[in-house]
Amino acid sequence: MHSLRLYLLPVIAMTGIVLASNVAVQFPVFARIGSLQLADILTFGAFTYPFAFLVTDLTNRRYGPAIARRVVYIGFAAAVACSIVVPPILHDLGFLEYATAAERLLRIAIASGGAFLAAQLLDIAVFNRLRQESWWRAPAASSLSGSVVDTITFFAVAFAPMFLFLGPNDGFALETAPLLGLMATDAPRWVSWAIGDFTVKLFIAIVALVPYRIIMQRFMPARPVAATGI
Repeated sequence: MHSLRLYLLPVIAMTGIVLASNVAVQFPVFARIGSLQLADILTFGAFTYPFAFLVTDLTNRRYGPAIARRVVYIGFAAAVACSIVVPPILHDLGFLEYATAAERLLRIAIASGGAFLAAQLLDIAVFNRLRQESWWRAPAASSLSGSVVDTITFFAVAFAPMFLFLGPNDGFALETAPLLGLMATDAPRWVSWAIGDFTVKLFIAIVALVPYRIIMQRFMPARPVAATGI
Protein backbone atom coordinates (compact mmCIF):
# COMPACT_ATOMS: atom_id res chain seq x y z
CA MET A 1 0.00 0.00 0.00
CA HIS A 2 2.84 2.38 0.85
CA SER A 3 4.46 1.64 -2.52
CA LEU A 4 1.18 2.38 -4.31
CA ARG A 5 0.82 5.75 -2.55
CA LEU A 6 4.44 6.53 -3.40
CA TYR A 7 3.87 6.19 -7.14
CA LEU A 8 0.24 7.16 -7.51
CA LEU A 9 0.43 10.96 -7.75
CA PRO A 10 3.50 11.27 -10.03
CA VAL A 11 2.26 8.41 -12.24
CA ILE A 12 -1.19 10.00 -12.61
CA ALA A 13 0.39 13.39 -13.35
CA MET A 14 2.86 12.00 -15.90
CA THR A 15 0.26 9.84 -17.65
CA GLY A 16 -2.19 12.75 -17.75
CA ILE A 17 0.42 15.06 -19.31
CA VAL A 18 1.39 12.47 -21.92
CA LEU A 19 -2.24 11.80 -22.83
CA ALA A 20 -3.14 15.50 -22.97
CA SER A 21 -0.08 16.24 -25.11
CA ASN A 22 -0.92 13.51 -27.60
CA VAL A 23 -4.38 15.01 -28.01
CA ALA A 24 -3.22 18.63 -28.08
CA VAL A 25 -0.44 18.01 -30.60
CA GLN A 26 -3.06 17.22 -33.23
CA PHE A 27 -4.31 20.82 -33.24
CA PRO A 28 -2.31 23.80 -34.57
CA VAL A 29 -2.31 27.15 -32.76
CA PHE A 30 -4.21 29.49 -35.07
CA ALA A 31 -2.98 32.87 -33.88
CA ARG A 32 -0.64 35.56 -35.10
CA ILE A 33 2.27 37.46 -33.60
CA GLY A 34 2.92 40.23 -36.09
CA SER A 35 3.57 38.51 -39.42
CA LEU A 36 4.23 35.15 -37.76
CA GLN A 37 1.38 32.66 -38.11
CA LEU A 38 1.79 30.33 -35.13
CA ALA A 39 -0.11 27.55 -36.87
CA ASP A 40 2.88 27.21 -39.20
CA ILE A 41 5.17 26.22 -36.35
CA LEU A 42 3.16 25.26 -33.25
CA THR A 43 0.51 22.91 -31.94
CA PHE A 44 -1.10 23.08 -28.51
CA GLY A 45 0.94 20.05 -27.49
CA ALA A 46 4.00 22.28 -27.23
CA PHE A 47 2.40 23.95 -24.19
CA THR A 48 1.48 20.78 -22.28
CA TYR A 49 4.32 18.30 -22.84
CA PRO A 50 7.13 20.36 -21.17
CA PHE A 51 5.38 19.98 -17.81
CA ALA A 52 6.50 16.35 -17.87
CA PHE A 53 9.91 17.71 -16.85
CA LEU A 54 8.30 19.39 -13.84
CA VAL A 55 6.79 16.08 -12.73
CA THR A 56 10.12 14.30 -13.18
CA ASP A 57 12.05 16.97 -11.27
CA LEU A 58 9.63 17.06 -8.35
CA THR A 59 9.61 13.26 -8.16
CA ASN A 60 13.40 13.20 -8.28
CA ARG A 61 13.72 15.79 -5.54
CA ARG A 62 11.20 14.12 -3.25
CA TYR A 63 11.96 10.44 -3.79
CA GLY A 64 15.31 10.30 -5.58
CA PRO A 65 16.42 9.19 -9.06
CA ALA A 66 15.43 5.53 -8.75
CA ILE A 67 11.75 6.35 -8.21
CA ALA A 68 11.87 9.12 -10.81
CA ARG A 69 13.19 6.66 -13.40
CA ARG A 70 10.37 4.22 -12.68
CA VAL A 71 7.81 6.99 -13.21
CA VAL A 72 9.56 7.85 -16.49
CA TYR A 73 9.34 4.23 -17.67
CA ILE A 74 5.59 4.31 -17.10
CA GLY A 75 5.43 7.61 -18.97
CA PHE A 76 7.42 6.03 -21.82
CA ALA A 77 4.87 3.24 -22.14
CA ALA A 78 2.06 5.79 -22.11
CA ALA A 79 3.82 7.91 -24.77
CA VAL A 80 4.15 4.97 -27.15
CA ALA A 81 0.60 3.75 -26.58
CA CYS A 82 -0.98 7.20 -26.91
CA SER A 83 0.96 7.95 -30.10
CA ILE A 84 -0.59 4.87 -31.71
CA VAL A 85 -4.09 5.00 -30.24
CA VAL A 86 -5.01 8.69 -29.91
CA PRO A 87 -4.92 9.87 -33.58
CA PRO A 88 -7.26 7.11 -34.88
CA ILE A 89 -9.70 7.74 -32.03
CA LEU A 90 -9.75 11.48 -32.72
CA HIS A 91 -10.30 10.77 -36.42
CA ASP A 92 -13.16 8.36 -35.69
CA LEU A 93 -14.77 10.97 -33.45
CA GLY A 94 -14.55 13.55 -36.24
CA PHE A 95 -11.94 15.82 -34.65
CA LEU A 96 -9.30 15.08 -37.31
CA GLU A 97 -10.07 15.37 -41.01
CA TYR A 98 -7.44 12.93 -42.21
CA ALA A 99 -6.46 9.53 -40.85
CA THR A 100 -2.78 8.76 -40.30
CA ALA A 101 -1.45 5.62 -41.97
CA ALA A 102 -0.48 2.81 -39.61
CA GLU A 103 3.13 2.94 -40.78
CA ARG A 104 3.34 6.63 -39.93
CA LEU A 105 1.75 6.00 -36.54
CA LEU A 106 4.44 3.44 -35.77
CA ARG A 107 7.22 5.83 -36.73
CA ILE A 108 5.69 8.63 -34.67
CA ALA A 109 5.35 6.26 -31.71
CA ILE A 110 9.03 5.29 -31.98
CA ALA A 111 10.02 8.96 -32.22
CA SER A 112 7.77 9.98 -29.33
CA GLY A 113 8.75 7.15 -27.03
CA GLY A 114 12.46 7.37 -27.82
CA ALA A 115 12.55 11.14 -27.36
CA PHE A 116 10.59 10.95 -24.12
CA LEU A 117 12.82 8.25 -22.63
CA ALA A 118 16.13 9.85 -23.64
CA ALA A 119 15.09 13.34 -22.53
CA GLN A 120 13.60 12.35 -19.19
CA LEU A 121 16.50 10.08 -18.22
CA LEU A 122 18.93 12.88 -19.08
CA ASP A 123 16.80 15.25 -17.01
CA ILE A 124 17.11 12.91 -14.02
CA ALA A 125 20.89 12.59 -14.42
CA VAL A 126 21.47 16.34 -14.72
CA PHE A 127 19.07 17.15 -11.87
CA ASN A 128 20.72 14.64 -9.56
CA ARG A 129 24.16 16.07 -10.27
CA LEU A 130 23.03 19.61 -9.39
CA ARG A 131 20.52 18.88 -6.64
CA GLN A 132 22.74 20.27 -3.87
CA GLU A 133 23.24 23.65 -5.57
CA SER A 134 20.89 26.66 -5.68
CA TRP A 135 17.25 25.55 -5.77
CA TRP A 136 16.70 26.68 -9.38
CA ARG A 137 19.85 25.29 -10.99
CA ALA A 138 18.84 21.63 -11.01
CA PRO A 139 15.35 22.05 -12.53
CA ALA A 140 16.51 24.74 -14.97
CA ALA A 141 19.55 22.85 -16.26
CA SER A 142 17.81 19.48 -16.36
CA SER A 143 14.75 20.82 -18.20
CA LEU A 144 16.93 22.70 -20.69
CA SER A 145 19.15 19.72 -21.49
CA GLY A 146 16.17 17.39 -21.65
CA SER A 147 14.32 19.77 -23.98
CA VAL A 148 17.27 19.88 -26.38
CA VAL A 149 17.47 16.09 -26.57
CA ASP A 150 13.70 15.68 -26.80
CA THR A 151 13.32 18.17 -29.65
CA ILE A 152 16.22 16.87 -31.73
CA THR A 153 15.31 13.21 -31.21
CA PHE A 154 11.59 13.50 -31.88
CA PHE A 155 11.65 15.74 -34.94
CA ALA A 156 14.61 13.99 -36.54
CA VAL A 157 13.25 10.48 -36.05
CA ALA A 158 9.67 11.43 -36.96
CA PHE A 159 10.41 13.50 -40.07
CA ALA A 160 14.04 13.40 -41.31
CA PRO A 161 14.44 11.33 -44.50
CA MET A 162 17.36 9.40 -43.00
CA PHE A 163 14.89 7.56 -40.73
CA LEU A 164 12.80 6.26 -43.63
CA PHE A 165 13.59 2.69 -42.50
CA LEU A 166 11.29 3.28 -39.49
CA GLY A 167 8.30 4.15 -41.66
CA PRO A 168 7.22 6.33 -44.59
CA ASN A 169 8.12 10.00 -44.71
CA ASP A 170 5.57 12.78 -44.28
CA GLY A 171 5.52 14.61 -47.61
CA PHE A 172 4.07 17.80 -46.16
CA ALA A 173 6.72 17.93 -43.41
CA LEU A 174 9.48 17.59 -45.99
CA GLU A 175 8.20 20.38 -48.24
CA THR A 176 10.41 23.45 -48.16
CA ALA A 177 8.93 26.72 -46.98
CA PRO A 178 10.25 30.00 -45.54
CA LEU A 179 11.87 29.25 -42.18
CA LEU A 180 9.31 29.92 -39.44
CA GLY A 181 6.95 30.94 -42.22
CA LEU A 182 8.49 34.42 -42.59
CA MET A 183 12.24 34.32 -43.24
CA ALA A 184 14.01 34.49 -46.59
CA THR A 185 15.76 31.17 -45.96
CA ASP A 186 13.83 28.05 -46.96
CA ALA A 187 13.88 24.83 -44.93
CA PRO A 188 11.76 21.70 -44.57
CA ARG A 189 8.63 22.47 -42.61
CA TRP A 190 9.61 20.10 -39.80
CA VAL A 191 12.66 22.26 -39.04
CA SER A 192 10.39 25.26 -38.35
CA TRP A 193 8.17 23.02 -36.24
CA ALA A 194 11.20 21.93 -34.20
CA ILE A 195 12.34 25.53 -33.65
CA GLY A 196 8.86 26.62 -32.56
CA ASP A 197 8.49 23.63 -30.27
CA PHE A 198 11.87 24.19 -28.63
CA THR A 199 11.15 27.89 -28.09
CA VAL A 200 7.99 27.04 -26.18
CA LYS A 201 9.86 24.39 -24.17
CA LEU A 202 12.33 27.04 -23.04
CA PHE A 203 9.50 29.38 -22.06
CA ILE A 204 7.71 26.65 -20.10
CA ALA A 205 10.96 25.65 -18.39
CA ILE A 206 11.22 29.18 -16.99
CA VAL A 207 7.53 29.42 -16.06
CA ALA A 208 7.62 25.98 -14.39
CA LEU A 209 10.23 27.21 -11.90
CA VAL A 210 7.39 29.03 -10.11
CA PRO A 211 5.23 25.96 -9.31
CA TYR A 212 8.41 23.96 -8.70
CA ARG A 213 9.51 26.43 -6.01
CA ILE A 214 6.07 26.59 -4.40
CA ILE A 215 5.56 22.82 -4.30
CA MET A 216 9.14 22.20 -3.21
CA GLN A 217 8.85 24.56 -0.23
CA ARG A 218 5.35 23.76 0.97
CA PHE A 219 4.67 20.13 0.18
CA MET A 220 7.83 18.26 -0.74
CA PRO A 221 10.74 18.46 1.70
CA ALA A 222 13.69 16.64 0.22
CA ARG A 223 14.77 13.27 1.63
CA PRO A 224 18.32 11.99 1.70
CA VAL A 225 19.03 10.20 -1.58
CA ALA A 226 20.74 6.87 -1.22
CA ALA A 227 19.32 4.62 -3.93
CA THR A 228 20.48 5.33 -7.46
CA GLY A 229 19.66 2.04 -9.15
CA ILE A 230 16.83 1.33 -11.54
